[in-house]
Amino acid sequence: MVETLRVKPLEKAVMDEIGMTWHTDADGSSYISEDLVQITEDAAEAYYDAANDLYDMFLGAAQRVIDEQLYLELGIPSNLVGLIEDSWDKKDLHLYGRFDLAGGLDGLPIKLIEFNADTPTGVFETSIIQWALLKSNGMDETSQFNNVHEMLQENFRRLITRDKPLEEFKERYGGEKLLLSSVGGLPEDEGTVRYLQRVAHEAGLYTDFCYMHELGFSDEEGVFNKDGQLADFWFKLYPWEDIAADELELTRMLGKMTRSGRTRMLNPAYTLLFQSKGLLKVLFDMFPESPYLLRADFSPLPGVEQVSKKLFGREGANTTLFAANGNVLGSTDGPYEHQKAVYQERAQFPQDASGRIYQAGVFHVREACGLGFRRGGIILDDTSKFVGHTVV
Repeated sequence: MVETLRVKPLEKAVMDEIGMTWHTDADGSSYISEDLVQITEDAAEAYYDAANDLYDMFLGAAQRVIDEQLYLELGIPSNLVGLIEDSWDKKDLHLYGRFDLAGGLDGLPIKLIEFNADTPTGVFETSIIQWALLKSNGMDETSQFNNVHEMLQENFRRLITRDKPLEEFKERYGGEKLLLSSVGGLPEDEGTVRYLQRVAHEAGLYTDFCYMHELGFSDEEGVFNKDGQLADFWFKLYPWEDIAADELELTRMLGKMTRSGRTRMLNPAYTLLFQSKGLLKVLFDMFPESPYLLRADFSPLPGVEQVSKKLFGREGANTTLFAANGNVLGSTDGPYEHQKAVYQERAQFPQDASGRIYQAGVFHVREACGLGFRRGGIILDDTSKFVGHTVV
């Protein structure tokens, strides 16, 4: 059983002040739990090892997709293939992603559910909020598996300097510009991006923020902010598959820009390979003996409990849980019904005394660096709660 510790919550005014404005769900309940999951050092180390091993496997699986041109199987839009291969060949560095994992507590084995590699949220909660919960309750704020903030700082420097010393980089190039964007009207997305901007600024980089509709694009030069200033790097919390489907002209321009323009994109286009749940099948085909992988296929799995989910579904939408005999145990609606499905063997999730399940989220910023939990029902959707942790 999951052991939790009740703590005094952060005041909503404090969360507003530090940029966590999405702290209350639509039903008026708090999105941030007043509980902390208590884990051992061994459990934290196991999550760390799992995420690092999984990332290496994802790199190998992505290479196979590219080598064997398996884009159709993974639902990759054809107009993004050039961008994906270009970013892969140029070894554009992945800023950050989040592994969603079952198990790891109460003796249950750690199993991969999926990898949010393109537009992962939850980073502010994991990096700042759960740390602040410990500090505000007089606890040792270092007693967490959580150095996300520091690793993001390092990776921002690394992404732009390519491991050159920052001062040398500034003297040689005069400082390059990092532009970050989100869609207007989405507080969680904007708050996440503005947090990333703050981290990049603390790392010593020149930064700016623009909403997606304020940007300018030139296939000969790159991406511009609303004042017409050219960005050397652009981070967008906007799904690659949505750009391919809804912004055909922009997709064409970005393809040309990678060949002749100056702006490089973060997270790079190849992260869409990681994001596609179709890669779960490729991973299992390549590494069937891995202790972290569940059986996955594009057809229903005979004789086992399983989950059907869409290739680019998010927040648990359009997910169906099946019993071994094929009966439906639970399902969710959503906007992804038209997408191809992948079937994954059902994992065991740890539960608390009230029967609520816990899913671990481990952030990967060049290496595993931060842990948080989602708590909810048998299908974790956008009503799930964020639960911090402490290492005891």
